[in-house]
Amino acid sequence: MALIAVNGIDLDVETLGSGPDLVLLHSLLAERSAFEHVAPELAKSFRLRLVNLPGYGKSAPAGATLDTYADHLATAFAALKLAKHAAVLGNGFGGFIALALAVRHGDKFGSLIVADSLASFPAPAKEPFRVMAEKVRSIGMSAVLDAAINRMFPPNFILAHPEIVAERKRLLAQANPECFARACLALAQVDFRAVLPKIKKRTLVMAGALDQTTPVALVRELASAIPGAMFEEIPDCGHCPQIEKPAEFIAAVRGFLLGKD
Repeated sequence: MALIAVNGIDLDVETLGSGPDLVLLHSLLAERSAFEHVAPELAKSFRLRLVNLPGYGKSAPAGATLDTYADHLATAFAALKLAKHAAVLGNGFGGFIALALAVRHGDKFGSLIVADSLASFPAPAKEPFRVMAEKVRSIGMSAVLDAAINRMFPPNFILAHPEIVAERKRLLAQANPECFARACLALAQVDFRAVLPKIKKRTLVMAGALDQTTPVALVRELASAIPGAMFEEIPDCGHCPQIEKPAEFIAAVRGFLLGKD
């Protein structure tokens, strides 16, 4: 773990492995340990940059929109001296940030991988984000832990893996409530539909077949809107394939970036 100064505030980044740079951005409902099941294997092929987004881990609060998050991370890329061919992978909220990075700072990295993110949420799906923001601001993170787990994982996974559920709740409870609330409101407003055709990066879009937070049909629409993007559906999986289906996640990433599984 290392703290780097970005715009005068700390960003918590862990570096593992060696090889081409691969930046990993976690979801709203997790922090970088969400990648702990896949990091050791991926580190055999890549130099991983596991970022704790602002308000998670030791990363200081920063940003209130996807654009400001993307700008913040673009500055971090310079501080980390990432090569321009570095790949960026984002899951959930991290995927939305990765899309914003591709739109605003596409010259600063190479390939793009987006897992379980959308071009925009349908109107009914935006309200839960507003509700979660209000709850954490008035009560704290404890108010949304159960809802978060239900958004992360399918019911069968929750029943079969109580130890993972307990650990995810424990770690999410440590997130900064105000940062979490801001991120929720940013997601309620996101709309990339007009700018997706401008993304010229080699792109892989992944979707968990059982994901109810970012349904697979809408993730497929995201892939279709990015010129030349590949799409991969992961069977029997919800919102966090790196936790639920680590072997399939690793194979998809390595296959896309290295041309092998």
